[in-house]
Amino acid sequence: MSHKPRFKIALLLLALVAWLAVAVYGYTQTITSTSSDGKKLTRVVVGYQKADPADISRQRGELAKKMKAKGYKVVFKEFQSGAALMTALKSGNIDYARLGDTLPVVNQASGLDLVYIGAGASKEYGTGVLVGKNSGITSIKQLKGKRIAYAKGTAAEFTIIQVLAKAGLTTKDVTLVNMDQGAASVAFAKGNVDAWVTWDPYTATAQVQQDAKLLTNAKGLAMNRDFVVATRKYAKNHTKVSSLLIKYMGQDMTWATKHPTELIDMLSKTLKLSKKIMKLTVERRTFSMAPVTDAIVAEQQKIADVFYEQGIITKKIDITDALLDSK
Repeated sequence: MSHKPRFKIALLLLALVAWLAVAVYGYTQTITSTSSDGKKLTRVVVGYQKADPADISRQRGELAKKMKAKGYKVVFKEFQSGAALMTALKSGNIDYARLGDTLPVVNQASGLDLVYIGAGASKEYGTGVLVGKNSGITSIKQLKGKRIAYAKGTAAEFTIIQVLAKAGLTTKDVTLVNMDQGAASVAFAKGNVDAWVTWDPYTATAQVQQDAKLLTNAKGLAMNRDFVVATRKYAKNHTKVSSLLIKYMGQDMTWATKHPTELIDMLSKTLKLSKKIMKLTVERRTFSMAPVTDAIVAEQQKIADVFYEQGIITKKIDITDALLDSK
């Protein structure tokens, strides 16, 4: 055997060793990093959507600083939808996900062993049913036989079920048209649907830009809270991280409630919406993030029960099974 083949084999082996070294280094970097003072920081990845509580914490910057002081490097990852957040959580690409109130229910029913880490304040005043300014519809009962835009599996679906029930109607009395928010906005503006059940800032945008009427909000019917969730496997091994995350995010939400002008400016830039829209959105809600209470568990159980009765989920679930101390 000549020296050339041996030399080539040696080069290939060296290249393979170098590649493995880089790969291992890259993997360890996803677990820990080093701060400027030489301390090892444990990486924590939080998934969010624009303008949600996690995004407010991201933009304010205080949470990351406080977590760093405790030995953690927080990395925020933006997603376009709750479904994408859930996919990332299941695959381990993120450690925590900020979600609305229905997705945790739907995913628990589908078998995901998730855990509620924290819960935000109600958004019931900015969630509801919109009708056009010239629609002539003045009561929920008048929605009978009408086309209503909504997003399946979201707070909008639970809201419309509850709103109709209060008026003595069911979803069989109307035509529900499943659309994402962008498509629903266009359909509503063009009059292709008679009503649109949605939440802020979509509600406020339609009110400001189209002079739409909020036929009813979701007060007392659908809280539409924000939740922070994790997989049980992660939550069980990171109780300190979870506690700190909710504590510091809660402090950011207190800041948000006390500083509406600064918050309106922040969210207006984030969402590229007018300050008038964001003012309406911010003024009709409060912000909070705290551990989940028994009352909030009961709210989530109501969603689960209604979704099961409606056939939206096919498995009857107990929300307490999604608490860390349940197993």
